[in-house]
Amino acid sequence: MKQAVVEVTQRIRERSAATRSRYLARVEAAVNRPRGADRMGCANVAHAFAALPANDKFRIVAERAPNIGVVTAYNDMLSAHQPYEGFPAVIRHEAAKHGATVQVAGGVPAMCDGVTQGLPGMELSLFSRDNIAMGTAIALTHDVFDAALLLGVCDKIVPGLLIGALHFGHLPCVFVPAGPMSTGMSNTAKSRVREQYAQGQVSRDELLKAESAAYHGAGTCTFYGTANSNQMLLEAMGLHVPGAAFVHPHAQLREALTREAVRTVLDIAAGPRLDGRPGGDRFLPIGRLVDERVIVNAMVALLATGGSTNHLIHWVAVARSAGIQIDWTDFSDLSHATPLLARVYPNGVADVNQFQAAGGPGFVIRELIDSGVMHGDVATVAAGGLRAYGAVPEVDGSGSGQAGSMALRWSALPAAPIDDAVVRTAAAPFSEEGGLKLLTGNLGRAVIKVSAVPTDRHIVEAPVILFDTQEQLLAAYKAGELERDFIAVVRFQGPAACGMPELHKLTPPLGVLQGKGFKVALVTDGRMSGASGKVPAAIHVSPEVLHGGPLGKLRHGDVVRLDAVAGTLDALVDADTWARRVCAELPAEQADVNGHGLGRELFAGMRRNVLTAEQGACSWL
Repeated sequence: MKQAVVEVTQRIRERSAATRSRYLARVEAAVNRPRGADRMGCANVAHAFAALPANDKFRIVAERAPNIGVVTAYNDMLSAHQPYEGFPAVIRHEAAKHGATVQVAGGVPAMCDGVTQGLPGMELSLFSRDNIAMGTAIALTHDVFDAALLLGVCDKIVPGLLIGALHFGHLPCVFVPAGPMSTGMSNTAKSRVREQYAQGQVSRDELLKAESAAYHGAGTCTFYGTANSNQMLLEAMGLHVPGAAFVHPHAQLREALTREAVRTVLDIAAGPRLDGRPGGDRFLPIGRLVDERVIVNAMVALLATGGSTNHLIHWVAVARSAGIQIDWTDFSDLSHATPLLARVYPNGVADVNQFQAAGGPGFVIRELIDSGVMHGDVATVAAGGLRAYGAVPEVDGSGSGQAGSMALRWSALPAAPIDDAVVRTAAAPFSEEGGLKLLTGNLGRAVIKVSAVPTDRHIVEAPVILFDTQEQLLAAYKAGELERDFIAVVRFQGPAACGMPELHKLTPPLGVLQGKGFKVALVTDGRMSGASGKVPAAIHVSPEVLHGGPLGKLRHGDVVRLDAVAGTLDALVDADTWARRVCAELPAEQADVNGHGLGRELFAGMRRNVLTAEQGACSWL
């Protein structure tokens, strides 16, 4: 192992000793209880299984067969989640073949950030993660399950499901993805049309045609944003069937992998098996599986692929759910030791289907283990451990041709890259360091996604233009007021102020200005999209302005230096002057807007209680 990875892992282990110990004690206490049907009163049992067929009731109660709880984020608003409509039937069919039973324990909400981007609904997006975690808890709190399958893919949904599942750490759990949509209009071409529209060069009809050609079918969006970063991290944590992340929803292999997820969760669940296979010999609840090394593996996978900046918030919350404490300094130190092994849009031109064809998560994970940057000695839901995730699944062609009866096999990946414009070996990476960087200075702590930013834009020093909303910046752009070097500071965008919306709508106009040769950058206490792109953006600035963060001391015309090389973010203001300044206050009319309309009133308690971005923006601690 690389010494830096060992040191960060040990630091996290020591920092988390007390909280992790208490968490594991709760897990073990829950593991050692009698099964739900044996522990509960007769009325409770009758209610729990009332709608099941009689033979399933007999299996659960008399034969003590495993009962799998399914938590699903199905809806047909999200292209990535629409395929889940048919998954419960497949899962039930496979479970029955092995003498097990299945109940859909509950559904959780799942909103599409692509639909709400730049609109008031986006202010609920970050908080939806904790709502999903609570929904997962409500589903599983019926407490009659021996294992759980978790069906979710997109931005806040996977972190929310994982947070919820870790609060039921006594249950063996497997995540079941649905896969990406097929490739449509390239992400590069789509972005070009967006910039042309921002300049008034194409019509709205032409823009809609381009967007519809890019987002055109079932599956995740094909860029490497938060949704697809989720899948990479779950592979690196060993919570998927190996290689399940990026297989198309309608491929035969997808159904075979879903059926394998059922077999896998039964393999790691306790209790007798009715298919002749031993039960409980690999008993592995998720609370034991997700330890400090697994969290570090997820962090490394994010850095090695230039994944979504959103995960510097989400995985802090995920770790906390397992009693593990991480911070942005841990990410930064790991980034210095982690090679960048993938170029997937917005860090390159390839989409996730091309990434998969070039070797995908398996190639990256194998390289990271072999180069000592990832812990290979961790438990996973797959019997082969993390090395099993360095291979590619395929349907065994010797079967009958039906996914329900065909076997899976895994093939080794070639030693050399299939396409070295998309993936590289650890010996010849795109960069010696990872794709994300911590910035510190008199403006607070922030993060930047450097892997997508041209190297000649890693340092920007320019006067500040202040905005309290993204709408103000867009209006200034349309009025032609931004044709110059500047750093846009969009403040009052933190979780307590307005739910920390993504500001992805700002990318096209800022990209246009950068393309004209102006030095531009964005600094904000809000978020960018998981597809943070070519414009340098210091985001998640903490503490946020509403809580007195130093970003609130800036005045129009102050010069700010964003230096992604040195890792600094500073206002170049005389120290005495800076010390005397008072933080700006959120205008009353803006606070009123932030708190009302489209359900925002219902999230007032979350805005009051939420922790900082670096603390995971948790509303439940």
